[in-house]
Amino acid sequence: MDRFNMILCIVLVLPLMVTHVNSEFSAEDCWALGLNKANLLCSSCDILKKHDLEFIRNHCTECCHHDETSPAIKRYAKAILEVCTCKFGAYPQIQAFVKSDRPAKFPNLQIRYVRGLDPIIKLIGKDGDVEEVLAIEKWNTDSVDEFLNTHLESADSKDSEPDYLKTNKI
Repeated sequence: MDRFNMILCIVLVLPLMVTHVNSEFSAEDCWALGLNKANLLCSSCDILKKHDLEFIRNHCTECCHHDETSPAIKRYAKAILEVCTCKFGAYPQIQAFVKSDRPAKFPNLQIRYVRGLDPIIKLIGKDGDVEEVLAIEKWNTDSVDEFLNTHLESADSKDSEPDYLKTNKI
């Protein structure tokens, strides 16, 4: 009987020890959990608490890549979202973004209506030149919002003179 208990203990405890030693999940394990190991950054796992998803954080950290080596995010002084109102039917997510109150959060975002144009975002540098043009026809409203939050300089960070007409300061 002692020998049977010892074998049973080894059979039950050994897999737990191996799991503890090899704590990083395989790509298949992560996929089964609904996580894509190929492009999951560990900084994304830190955001889970904000969305009341703290219970999957341990799994997330075992499937993520550390993003210390990722390049710094390039920020732009201004963005221009160009779209045609005649194509709003084909791009309802872009229409929803443009018609919502979301663009008001970005004072350095200009919406320009250009006849016949598929939706694009032009990113403008500090010198006023167009640095990048991105096609956004497959983006949803949250993608546009997140992209602008990430890549547009905040209005507070401008190094220009204060507008005394708006502030009423001398």
